[in-house]
Amino acid sequence: MNINVITARGNPKIKALKELTGKASARRTAGLFVCDGVRLCRDAVLSGNQIVSAFVTEKCREKYYSDIEEILSNAENVYSVSEEIMNFVSDTVSPQGIICTARTEKHSFCPQKNKKYIALDGIQNPDNLGAVIRTAEALGIDGIIISGGCDIYNPKALRASMGSVFRMPVVLTDRLSEKIKEYNGIGISTYASVVSGEAQSLAQTDFSGGALTVIGNEGNGVSEEVQNACSGKITIVMKGRAESLNAAQASSIIMWEMTK
Repeated sequence: MNINVITARGNPKIKALKELTGKASARRTAGLFVCDGVRLCRDAVLSGNQIVSAFVTEKCREKYYSDIEEILSNAENVYSVSEEIMNFVSDTVSPQGIICTARTEKHSFCPQKNKKYIALDGIQNPDNLGAVIRTAEALGIDGIIISGGCDIYNPKALRASMGSVFRMPVVLTDRLSEKIKEYNGIGISTYASVVSGEAQSLAQTDFSGGALTVIGNEGNGVSEEVQNACSGKITIVMKGRAESLNAAQASSIIMWEMTK
């Protein structure tokens, strides 16, 4: 294994890595995303993602040797960096000492009747996005459609997903209403989750034949265009004085009801 040493923060590769960590536009342009930490880098490798570059500190190589050996051996390029450089490029408070860049995937899957899907309409918070994807995998959701909002490769979203983003079938689209019409067309029931006393109760909705449920933006909910495209509307009936739930919390309740 050939390991190149980088000693300066001004190195072009370090500057590029910093850009990838902080900017969705840089990730889209380069076709790369960033994994930070032993577990996430290892999950990327085990899920078949192509690792382009691995940046690792000497301390990390000594402490986590058995855990990162497979990561480094699968990387096209390996760079040894100082703790100071690692702290500069990482967006975590206490980085473990390894960061990898990997090629972004082309996301797609074909919808099937009797399957359970969710769609995310403009989710902005990366922690919410990652948590939803992680819960979707845990509960057995068959696929996720993501439209607008936070970049799926945002480092915080990746960490919050705990690697689920690498394993869940995902479709990215900027025309969610058209996707929903596609699902309607093959006989899949589609629901917009809303805060409304006029919508059908989630607990009384029959998902046994398969369905797609849309979870909306944290502030504005499901857009009117998407609501109009759905075949129905559902709501979580709440008690007390609570008016709404966090997007990740609401998604968990909805997916539990869909898959129980």
